[in-house]
Amino acid sequence: MSSLTLSKRPGSLSQRRRLALAFRIVLALAMLVFALFPVVWIFSASINPSNSLVNQKLIPDNLTFSNYTNLLESRLFPYRTWLWNSFYISVITTVFGVIFTSMAAYAFSRFRFRGRRTLLQSILLIQVFPNFLNMVALFLILQQLGQYVPSLGLNTHGGLIMLYLGGILGVNTWLAKGYFDSIPRDLDEAATIDGATHWQTFWMVIMPLVRPILVVIGLLVFIGTYSEFVLARVMLTKVENYTLAVGLSLFIRDQYANRWGVFAAGALIGAIPIVLIFLALQKYLVGGLTAGSVKG
Repeated sequence: MSSLTLSKRPGSLSQRRRLALAFRIVLALAMLVFALFPVVWIFSASINPSNSLVNQKLIPDNLTFSNYTNLLESRLFPYRTWLWNSFYISVITTVFGVIFTSMAAYAFSRFRFRGRRTLLQSILLIQVFPNFLNMVALFLILQQLGQYVPSLGLNTHGGLIMLYLGGILGVNTWLAKGYFDSIPRDLDEAATIDGATHWQTFWMVIMPLVRPILVVIGLLVFIGTYSEFVLARVMLTKVENYTLAVGLSLFIRDQYANRWGVFAAGALIGAIPIVLIFLALQKYLVGGLTAGSVKG
């Protein structure tokens, strides 16, 4: 009897493994469908000739790419200008945001100065309040600043970039500081003994080791800036200065039932830069966290 029970155990264990594998496959497929269905639905709307939300079908009767052509050739809605505005604003914000964040995180992580803890707590406390609570204050600041520096006033991309930089430094500084703290201080001391300055230690020793967290911060900043709507809608008033998110809202503000296909085409084209950047930085996001480790 015991031998019969033992002979059944391997089969039951193998069956459990097959059931677990089948459950994982079904769960993965369900999540894949859940993630891709909105993209497929938007793509279907972009090639639907009816250009209407009411007659939306998953598989349109007559496929056409006229919505893409009308979008890129439209004179009423400068879509290509909006796309370029969002792209270069996001790139500039990301570059300066990563530079300022890394410098601030290095200073808070490596230096000890009076008011350091209070300043860190103040930065975190300020980030608790959402941006729309200080929208009026930001509007008045840009209005007053524009009287002295026109390139940083209202309806300027420079002023919008300045607001974005002020909003991203707090949380990202805390995030980067935690990663900087994980880097052994022995490296700093060894570089100082070799005659390196603080800047040389920061740029040549520490920066290569914290590249993974900087890539993550840069990607988050780019995506957040690229898709931001509220600040850009309030601070920018001219159509040619709109970002992509603000410009696309014009398609669904009125008569959206007749512009649904064009809006879907614009949303898909606008997502291409984010997808390409994510694919380009994927090796840093997936395997970069294990790179740059310090060997004893």
